[in-house]
Amino acid sequence: MPGPTHTSAHRTPLSPLRFLERSAGVFPDRTAVIHGDRRYTYREFGDEVERFARALRSRIEPGDRVAFLAPNVPELLFAHFAVPLAGGILIALNSRLAPAELEYILDHSGTRILFVDSEFLGATSTARAHVPGLDEIIEVPDSTVSVPEIDGIESTPYTEFLSTGTNLEDTPLHWGVEDEDQVLAINYTSGTTGRPKGVMYTHRGAYLNSLGETFHNGFTGSTKYLWTLPMFHCNGWCTPWAVTQAGGTHVCLRAVREDSIWDAIDDLGITHLCGAPAVCSTIAGSPRAHRVDSLRITTAGAPPSPTVIARLEAIGVTVVHVYGLTEVYGPYTICEYQDAWDGATPDERAALLSRQGVGMVQAETVRVVDEQMNDVPADGESLGEIVLRGNNVMAGYYRDPEATAEAFAGGWFHTGDLGVMHPDGYVQLKDRAKDIVISGGENISTVEVEQALLSHPAVLDVAVVGVPHPKWGERPKAFVVLEKGRALTADELIAHARERIARFKVPEEFVFPLELPRTPTGKVLKFALRAG
Repeated sequence: MPGPTHTSAHRTPLSPLRFLERSAGVFPDRTAVIHGDRRYTYREFGDEVERFARALRSRIEPGDRVAFLAPNVPELLFAHFAVPLAGGILIALNSRLAPAELEYILDHSGTRILFVDSEFLGATSTARAHVPGLDEIIEVPDSTVSVPEIDGIESTPYTEFLSTGTNLEDTPLHWGVEDEDQVLAINYTSGTTGRPKGVMYTHRGAYLNSLGETFHNGFTGSTKYLWTLPMFHCNGWCTPWAVTQAGGTHVCLRAVREDSIWDAIDDLGITHLCGAPAVCSTIAGSPRAHRVDSLRITTAGAPPSPTVIARLEAIGVTVVHVYGLTEVYGPYTICEYQDAWDGATPDERAALLSRQGVGMVQAETVRVVDEQMNDVPADGESLGEIVLRGNNVMAGYYRDPEATAEAFAGGWFHTGDLGVMHPDGYVQLKDRAKDIVISGGENISTVEVEQALLSHPAVLDVAVVGVPHPKWGERPKAFVVLEKGRALTADELIAHARERIARFKVPEEFVFPLELPRTPTGKVLKFALRAG
C-alpha cells in the first residue's frame, strides 16, 4: 500500500503560537493574566500580543533575535508569543547578570532589539556602545513599582514602540510557522564553568514540552498559576505556553517574597506554582503557613528536603519533583507517584519522592550509562552518566558546533550528571560529574550527604562540596543553614549523619552561614563555596 503524500490537509507544523490563538477564540472573556491592578482577558491577551508583534514586524526581519530583560511581568509573557509571531527569536535574559555578562550574550546572539524593565535599565547603560549590532533599547515600565528615572540612556518608551505598529493593523498575522524545526527561542546557560552557551529551542520542541507540562501538572481552565519560577529560565519551563494552552490564569509575580506568595494563595486562589526547593522552604517556613485546599508545587534542582516535603504535605500541599536542564526545555523526567508509596513511612516516602523518576509523556526513556555508553545495572547503586534524547532535546548550541558535537556524542545528549537506575526504572541523581568527591579512592555523592543532613529537623538548607585533604585527597565539607531560632553543633550533625550514611561519607568540617549563594534559578554556586 502506498504511503500518504505530505499535504496540508493532514499535517500542520507544530507551534505553541496556536495555543493563544485558540484560547483567545474559545475563552475570550476568561481572565488570562493578573498583575497587581492589571487584568487581561484572553481576548485582551491576544490583542496585546498582536499589537506587540505588528510593532516588531516594522523593525525586524525573520530570524532576528529580540531580547527581554525583565522580572515576571505581563510584557515578558506577551513576548513569548509576540516575538515568534513577528518572525523573531526570543532571548529571555537572566535579570541578575552583571552588565558585562548581559553584553556578552547580546553580542554573541546578535540581538537587534532589547526590551528592558525600568528597574534594570541601568544595567544596559553601556550596551549600545559595546554591542555594535544592537539597534534599539525599549524601556518597559511596571505600574506595581516606582523606579527613579535614569538619565543618559537612549531608549524608546514601550507605549511609543507599540504605536509604531498601527500602520500594519490590516496585515494578517499567521499564528504558526512553515517549519516546526525553526528556532523559537535561545536560552543561555548559567556559564558557571565558562562562557554561557546559547541553547536553541524549536517550535516543535516547545509545543510538545508544553503538552507534557499541561498533562503532568494537571493544568485546566480553572488553574491559577503563580509565577514564582523565572520566565527567563528555560522559558519558564515552557509554562507560558502550557498554562495558555489550558486556558488557565497567569498570576505574575515581580519578586518571590514570602508575603507576596501567601497573599496570592489566600486572595487569588493559587492552584499551581513551580520553583527551586528554596521556594518550597519559603512557603513551608513562613509564619503565615496554613492548610490550603489545593496547591501543587513542582520543584526541581536539588532534591527537596524530606523535612520541607513533610511540612508541605501537612498543610495540604502536593509536591512533585522533576529533573531537567536548559538543554532539554526544562523538566524532562518526573517522579511519578505510586499508590504503593501510601504505605511507606514519611521518611521513606520523602526519599522516594526525591528521586528524579521517569521520562515525562513527551520525552523518552532515560538511560544511565558507563563510559562506553553501555547501560549500568539497574540496581540503585551502579553509578553512570544520565543521557537523554528525543523531541525535547535542544537543536544545538547557537554558533558553537564543537560544543554541540561534544554534547551529542554517541547520539545522546550528555547531561554531565551522575546517577543510578533503580530496579523499578526510576533514575536518581547522585551528583554533577564535577561535584563528585573522591576520597581515598571512594566516590562520595554530595547529594546523598546533603539529603542525610537535610533530614535533621533543625536544618533548613545545606550544600556539600569537596575540599583538598592531605591524606585522602578530598573530603566533604558542609555548609548548613539552620531553621530560625534553632541551634545545632557540628558534633550533633555528625552523629545524625552517621545513622544514615557510611562514616567515610560524613563531613568533618561544618560552616553555618545565614544563607547559601544561589543562581536565580535556585542552584547552589558550589564553586563559590569551594573558593571560600
